[in-house]
Amino acid sequence: MKQVILLALVVAACSDSGTGPPDTVTGLRAVEIVAGLESPVHLTAPAGDARLFIIEQPGVIRIVSGGALLAAPFLDLTSRVSYGGERGLFSMAFDPGYATTGHFWVNYTDTNGNTRIERYRVSADPNVADPASALTVLEVAQPYANHNGGQIAFGPDGMLYIGMGDGGSGGDPDDHGQTLSTLLGAILRIDVRTAPYVVPPDNPYAGSTTARREIWGYGLRNPWRFSFDAPGGTLYIADVGQNQLEEINAVPAGEAPVNYGWNVMEGTHCYGATSCDQSGLTLPVHEYGHSEGCSITGGHVYRGASLTGLQGHYFYSDFCTGFLRSFRLSGGSATDHEEWDVGTLGQVLSFGEDSAGELYVLSRNGRVYQLQPDS
Repeated sequence: MKQVILLALVVAACSDSGTGPPDTVTGLRAVEIVAGLESPVHLTAPAGDARLFIIEQPGVIRIVSGGALLAAPFLDLTSRVSYGGERGLFSMAFDPGYATTGHFWVNYTDTNGNTRIERYRVSADPNVADPASALTVLEVAQPYANHNGGQIAFGPDGMLYIGMGDGGSGGDPDDHGQTLSTLLGAILRIDVRTAPYVVPPDNPYAGSTTARREIWGYGLRNPWRFSFDAPGGTLYIADVGQNQLEEINAVPAGEAPVNYGWNVMEGTHCYGATSCDQSGLTLPVHEYGHSEGCSITGGHVYRGASLTGLQGHYFYSDFCTGFLRSFRLSGGSATDHEEWDVGTLGQVLSFGEDSAGELYVLSRNGRVYQLQPDS
């Protein structure tokens, strides 16, 4: 398990000159808020709820309430989940009207190794879900054990978005990334207000007889983490690379369909060829090579209140090197790049966001850290 201590510049986040107003954050620290978890891979919260919901990859959802990790799990799905490597329980998404409906959705690989999206409902106890309320929404066969994607999230439009990897192996041998008749290698968009779901009529292939109607965007290798920047509606997708490049895509959420390029492209480079046809492809706004890491861990655009001056900056990391970096999107280009010295984070599995927009880093070392001003 490789862990590194970052050597980075700590400078003003919103100024090219490295100076800023006195109240602007000039340094960050990663403050441990919980430890002893097993592969924490996702953190989220319902709107207006001070609790933190943390997913452990083996199949358990835990709650942090009042700063303490509750002993009893919110939901235990270990008997339904295939765990190991790139399999497990990956994420959850609360209904935008959770306070009224009590509904939430989960994404996991089942005991057959296939992707399963299920809906559950909270019980009379707000800290315990009802396991008997399970409703299967979508099941997608996985040909290999890796590249399962794993993120689900509600967009600003109220639709549920699902990140699907290309099905695994290496190099996308079945060309799923560029094949519209499969749900693999794509971002899906469905309307779950009618159970189990319906295809929104404004999906780009809603009227197609050959393409899967659930597809919103395609050409992805393994979009392990994606997120929406609600104020601007931009969809950020961190797509894990193959041999050379890790990439971040950022496209307005209402723009579809988008072909992100895999496996014609890896980042901004042709994959497996010296030249390729890039017409119709949307290239990433940022990429980095494998001399700097090996597997991108996407995060969120910061919209909280405690990191003054960093609102609008997108944070991300890498599973292998554990750096903490950020940039700001301006005019469609990534600017104001920073690398933050917060000490050793270990192998970063994911980022999380609470109901107030504050950011958290989840590590394979079983710890969850909150990003706070270094002051």
